[in-house]
Amino acid sequence: MRDWILHLDLDQFIAAVELQRHPELRGRPVVVGGDGDPTRPRTVAATATYEAREHGVHSGTPLRTALRRCPDAVFLPSDPPAYDAASARVMATLRDFPVDVEVWGWDEAFIGARTDRPETLATAIQRAVRDRTGLDCSIGIGDNKHQAKLASNLAKPAGVHRLTSDNWAHVMNDRPTDALWGIGARTSAKLAELGLRTVAQLAAADPRDLAARFGPTNGPWLRYLALGKGETEVVTTPWIPRGHSRETTFTHDLTEAADITAAVAGLAEQVAADTADAGRLATRVTVKVRFTPFLTRTRQTTLPAATADPATLTHAALTALGRFDLTRPVRLLGVAVAYDMPEQTRTARS
Repeated sequence: MRDWILHLDLDQFIAAVELQRHPELRGRPVVVGGDGDPTRPRTVAATATYEAREHGVHSGTPLRTALRRCPDAVFLPSDPPAYDAASARVMATLRDFPVDVEVWGWDEAFIGARTDRPETLATAIQRAVRDRTGLDCSIGIGDNKHQAKLASNLAKPAGVHRLTSDNWAHVMNDRPTDALWGIGARTSAKLAELGLRTVAQLAAADPRDLAARFGPTNGPWLRYLALGKGETEVVTTPWIPRGHSRETTFTHDLTEAADITAAVAGLAEQVAADTADAGRLATRVTVKVRFTPFLTRTRQTTLPAATADPATLTHAALTALGRFDLTRPVRLLGVAVAYDMPEQTRTARS
């Protein structure tokens, strides 16, 4: 008996929920996003079935592009309440097992388990999830969260895969650095400039060179990932939101300062209502502006005291907005607040 970390990833989750409601669409390319109208500008896909992905349609693909790439696709509107309900049923199923469960969103969770047969446990979990919810999942098994997360991706679709320190080098060494969880395309490109293109090369790098290029914390952490290291604690305490945001993409670019100001004020009022509804207090307000064609910038205002007062939050948002140069057309605006966190949460996460 020993401790294991499992990572459960629900396969094409949003699309799978929609296919349960529309079984006649099984086997067809389906794209979910926005209000389901692929001709509406500046809306993107939340997900796509594997049949649509074969045509180059993925999460984040503009719906107009998806329609052009896959004209035979069926487009459906996004329905977050349905996904909330389906996810809740899956997580409740996991908690029926003698394991610790850390929810990471609608479609994934880390599972801490003590067993001598992790594959048997993973298969039992898959079977229970499918029997109770009709959804398929992939499960990765590792010594830590990093390994388990990568293993679940290797297990897709609907499989089980083990990636541990024993087989890490064999499975990962020849892969590019962006195969690691936490290293994206930009960081991978910067690593390539140092001659570090594979996981093995990054693992063998001098931590001092990495610290000089990426900082004293991030640099060595990148090598830590390449060595297959990661967190081993599964946190079962309920997740407490750290903030809330609202944003909107405009059908036509905003060019008048008055229109931009009015839009930010409206978003701030919505976020203030969300904050009050959640029974929370905000400590910081951030405004996001995306200029045409795709330049995104943020500015923030720290509040003198935590509050949910709409007038105070709106004033803070407009103060942040005032630090932008609004001489270019604006295609997206967003307002976010950071919440004051409960003392016990600060202690638990520190």
